Parts: sequence; C-alpha cells; structure tokens
Amino acid sequence: EKGKLLGSASSPIQIWKEKDCIEQSSTDIWLAVCTAVKSACSLANVAAEDVAGLGFAATCSLVAVDADGSPVSVSWSADARRNIIVWMDHRAVDQADRINARNSPVLQYCGGGVSPEMQAPKLLWVKENLQESWSMACRWMDLSDWLAYRATGDDTRSLCTTVCKWTYLGHAHMGQWRELDSRDMEACGWDEVFWEEIGLGDLVEGNRAKIGRSVAFPGHALGSGLTPTSAKELGLLPGTPVGTSLIDAHAGGVGVMESVPEAESKADLSDEEAICRRMVLVCGTSTCHMAVSKNKLFIPGVWGPFWSAMIPEYWLTEGGQSATGALLDYIVENHAAAPLLANHAASQSVSIFELLNKILLSMAHEQNIPFLSALSQDTHVLPDFHGNRSPVADPKSKGVICGLTLDTSEKYLALLYLATIQGIAYGTRHIVEHCNAHGHKVLIFDQGFQRVTRYMIGCL
Repeated sequence: EKGKLLGSASSPIQIWKEKDCIEQSSTDIWLAVCTAVKSACSLANVAAEDVAGLGFAATCSLVAVDADGSPVSVSWSADARRNIIVWMDHRAVDQADRINARNSPVLQYCGGGVSPEMQAPKLLWVKENLQESWSMACRWMDLSDWLAYRATGDDTRSLCTTVCKWTYLGHAHMGQWRELDSRDMEACGWDEVFWEEIGLGDLVEGNRAKIGRSVAFPGHALGSGLTPTSAKELGLLPGTPVGTSLIDAHAGGVGVMESVPEAESKADLSDEEAICRRMVLVCGTSTCHMAVSKNKLFIPGVWGPFWSAMIPEYWLTEGGQSATGALLDYIVENHAAAPLLANHAASQSVSIFELLNKILLSMAHEQNIPFLSALSQDTHVLPDFHGNRSPVADPKSKGVICGLTLDTSEKYLALLYLATIQGIAYGTRHIVEHCNAHGHKVLIFDQGFQRVTRYMIGCL
C-alpha cells in the first residue's frame, strides 16, 4: 500500500505482419527487456543489490525453441528470428474449427470452444504446415513463461498461461495447492485424450516435456533466481528471485481487481462478495474483460471458467474484444484527413485524440445538441474488424461502417472516431449483460439519470 513507482522505461520491439500471420522474435524481445530494465534502474537510481525480485508479464503469444533454447521459425519465410506467433495471429481459424467440432469435454472450460488466438490451434497449424520446424522444436511456450525460463533456466509453467491458453485444467490442483510443494506442482491437468484426438498426441509424449511437466501459481519463486548469464544481461545480481509469470492482461487484472470505488466502499458487502461484483477491463490493442466468482460459471462464447488463473481460489471469466485500440488506430490512420489532423495536433503539442475530442465538443456546441453522443446518430460502427471474441465467439465475423458519405473533412473523421468508440462501448455492454445473464453479478447501479456499469480499467 505504501509502494510507489521509482522509474520506468520501454524499448521498441519488432513485429512482422503478413495477412493473417503476425510474428515476433524472442531474441529481439529479450534484448528489449534487458535494455528497458537497465534504463528503469538507472532512471530510478536503483542499484542491482536493491532489486528484491523480478516478474514477467507478456502477451499470450506462442514461442518455439529447440533443445539449446535457440529460436525455431514459425514463419512461411523460414526466418529463424520469427519464432513467435503473436496472440492476435488468425492463421489457425480452420484448425480451431476442426478442434471445436470434436466437442471434447475440455472445451466447456473455454466458453465452449477454442479460439484461433489460443495455442492448440496454432500448434496444429505449425504441425500441418511447417514440418521441419515442428520436428526441431523442443519447447513450445507462452511468451511470459519463456521470459521466465530465459531468466532462470526453470521450465516450470504458469497456471495462468496454461489454463487460459492451453486447455490445461487448473482445477485438478484444487486439493493440493495449499501444500508446501504447490509452488512447483506436477502438471496433472493436461487432458492427454484431447491432445491425441486433435492430432497433437506427440506433445504429451515424454511426460509432456514440450508443453510443460510442472506448473506453479503466479508469483512463486522459480529455480534459483536469475542465472549468472541473464543477470549480467539485465544488469542485476545472480540469484535475484524471479516469480512465475502472468499473461499481461491478467497482471493488469490483479493490479486493479482490489481497487474499491467510492460508491462500493460504502456498500455492505464482504470482501469475497465485493470482488465477485467487479469487472476489470484491460485495454490496449484489444480489450480483456475479467470477472471472478467463487463457483464455476459456464458462459457460452466467453472464455473460462478458469480456476485460479488470476486470483487464487476464484474462477475467472474472461471476455474480450479482439480489436479496440487497434481499431481506433485503423479508423483514424486510414482516413483522408489523418495527415492534416496529425500536423495540427503536432503544432498544438497535443495527441491526435485530444484534438478529435476538441473537434467533437466544438461540433456539439455549434449544433446545440443535448448531448455529445447524438452527433453520431447517422453513423454507426460494428467493431468486429478482427472477428468477435465474445460473446458471439466468431473469429470470421467482419466489421461494418454504416452512414459513410464522401465527406473527407476532419469533422467527419471525428464523427467516425466517436462512432467507433461507441461501437466498442456497446460491445463491452453486450459482454457484461451476457455474463450477468449467466450467473455473474457485475455491479450495476443508478447514478442520477444514468444506468452505469461499474468497472475498473487498467491500461497496457
């Protein structure tokens, strides 16, 4: 509660985009992590011996490495650097459809079916299309697990990543997680029949070495901490503790879920009840909608229920929209007025979004309308430009813009921007109402004349 941020830093990473294939490099990402850690420590004036521990959170992207830990290409280009299939990659839509057609019991814990953004369809795609890479790969890992492995040499996987993206049944550990050795548990939650049925039985051979022999709850110390090599690369001390990883959105969920809104702090609810009335939105390229419950809730089209994947002993429900920040960027950057608007924003030393907001407020004043949202009454956006993650769960879904004209002005771009934000907001409302209709109780209350859903928002 008394913690404060001493310093932060970032470093850019590479990304390759070719149609539905989106790839990154684990080597490049590790170098960026090292650069950022050194810069953050320098800016904070923190010495290596003052760093008490380290944790990794990353997107749920799929990393392939060989027996030596070297990258294995997952790209049509055969470029070894490109050894990560990024979470948003949709090359495996057909594989996801075929997996879902089998109606395996494990699928009920994925909202009824896997998404092409999860790992099983991506793994099947590689096996079917890149046989040489498939035979070379010794480990398939979530990116955050790989970062922890690269730092410590410990191949223990996170309960968060395996449960949410690999169909691992975390509730297999319900009876043992409080034991002293639960920090490093044998991976007993793999459904080997499922992997064999979908054509990936070779991944569970050898005690599941390629996808994970042991798992641990997020935050538990891995191995002996930083290896001498990784410590030198990060500018830290060997043996510095490293915690088991989290998916990036889920780390945001942990950080925000315990926040208590003023209205709720006065409510007569126990802590256990209160935490089950909240929904966390973690926003970036996409948006993840996270809610927890003490009992497992099966919700069609919404990922989960995932036991202890974010908050220990709670079942996680994870809705989402595959394109939100990315959709706003797409709408703005591809409009004829975008270059001129960017110049105007730069000349005023504001962001392009601040300028769009000012334009909308000016338009509302000029038109003397009762509320700003009425500006877009003739312009509507269905935001499924990268499919619908929840609750329709259709990766083939397409977006729609209704009300287009030949207007190329900045004002019309501002209207499209507003309609896109509204479309995203309606998508979130759809998810919240769908979850509440299937057992959740995300808090809704009256505030003046508005009916408001209470969520906490964390930004990546």
